Amino acid sequence: MKRLVFVWIAAVFCACVCACTGEKTEKTVKLKFNADGKFKILQFTDIHYRVDSESAPVKLEVLKRVVEAEKPDLVVFTGDIVTCEPQLRGWEEVLGAIAESKVPYAVTLGNHDDEHDWTREQIADYLEKQPRSLFLRGPKDIGGTGNFVAEIADGTGKTAALLYFMDSRAYNQVGERKGWDWFDFKQVAWYRATSRRFTDRNGGTPYPALAFFHIPLHEYRTLFDTVNCNYINRVKPLPPVYGERGERECPGILNTGMFAAMVESGDVAGTFVGHDHSNSYIGCLDGICLAYGLFTGGNTLRRGGRAIELTANRRGFDTWLRRADGEVSERLSCPESFAK
Repeated sequence: MKRLVFVWIAAVFCACVCACTGEKTEKTVKLKFNADGKFKILQFTDIHYRVDSESAPVKLEVLKRVVEAEKPDLVVFTGDIVTCEPQLRGWEEVLGAIAESKVPYAVTLGNHDDEHDWTREQIADYLEKQPRSLFLRGPKDIGGTGNFVAEIADGTGKTAALLYFMDSRAYNQVGERKGWDWFDFKQVAWYRATSRRFTDRNGGTPYPALAFFHIPLHEYRTLFDTVNCNYINRVKPLPPVYGERGERECPGILNTGMFAAMVESGDVAGTFVGHDHSNSYIGCLDGICLAYGLFTGGNTLRRGGRAIELTANRRGFDTWLRRADGEVSERLSCPESFAK
């Protein structure tokens, strides 16, 4: 009898944890649309948190205020989060800033995260053990640490949308050219295979999906050239780009075809990156919205995050920028705001 009571209590506890934090299995993560058929994601990027620095309290306040204002269903950190030693204390303070909200979170690593006292594997060890973390290492035979997918279920319990989280890695280690790394071919193949598996499961129709990683794709440059250099010279008016472009994009040295894979697979409606601190724009190319988050680092409450809201049974999303001082800007519906 005692054993049955213990099993029942354990089952109830596990159900409560899954409801609050998302159900994490070996290969996937399962989340749910809320009762209104909405699912809100809050992206923070490039916090560059340094323990005991002058800006540390401000950055933590930014996280707290924006999460409190938006009340997201999921927080996503897209790289360059803790850039100091000791990393343990840094991660504890950053994650502690959103702990009161009890919101689950996902992490994609940036090029600076493992430059201190922890390797990528050690960061992965830490994140996989945290109670609200959805982080998964992903396949060991492809590039990067933390390539995984989350399913979002509708009110009937059926998968209605997907979230891809990928490691865009750090620095090129091949050849003479030095610079940012790229998705290796095995990562592209993993995305293709994963997308195809879910599409087959859905009777041949791709699920609506979003993708999160740190370093932008080469197509972010193409997007801006399309608008300003008349790359598509017969399209009038030219497709718009909304937001700020304060610096030239810094993609990986090689273009290994991740964007082409997404276009051909037909599921990803938007990609969300960081890396380039002065960029916070969003545009649409070949049916995919290419977006930057809002730089979260710095020493001012003018920093913040990007909100992304999905609606069940809709292909597309709404998005806006939320600053810690309360300002909300760039409210857009994708792809409607980019219709020719």
